[in-house]
Amino acid sequence: QVQLVESGGGLVQAGGSLRLSCVVSGRTFRRYAMAWFRQAPGKEREFVAAISWNEGTTSYADSVKDRCTISRDNAKNTVYLQMNSLKAEDTAVYYCAAGYGVAITRENYIYWGQGTQVTVSS
Repeated sequence: QVQLVESGGGLVQAGGSLRLSCVVSGRTFRRYAMAWFRQAPGKEREFVAAISWNEGTTSYADSVKDRCTISRDNAKNTVYLQMNSLKAEDTAVYYCAAGYGVAITRENYIYWGQGTQVTVSS
């Protein structure tokens, strides 16, 4: 069983930064591409960023491309999302997901965390 646990969310002022973390249980972490999605109230869950198992490929949504960095530490079974220059529209629940390839679609990802709330005050 693969479990994903996110942390690092919170309340931050516009222009601030946060680093989200997602710890993945199990010894097969390095097999998976990892991604972050987010869901704001009343909206669909949307892709934020993804990274391949060996960090050779990354992908970002246009809305965060110049402000976010996804990375992973396979020795720690952890994926990170560094978010800078946060805006009020970044407010959402952020979810970590694991799948078998870098993709921007939710259907590609098999395992999901419970989410961590990010609130950006303007």
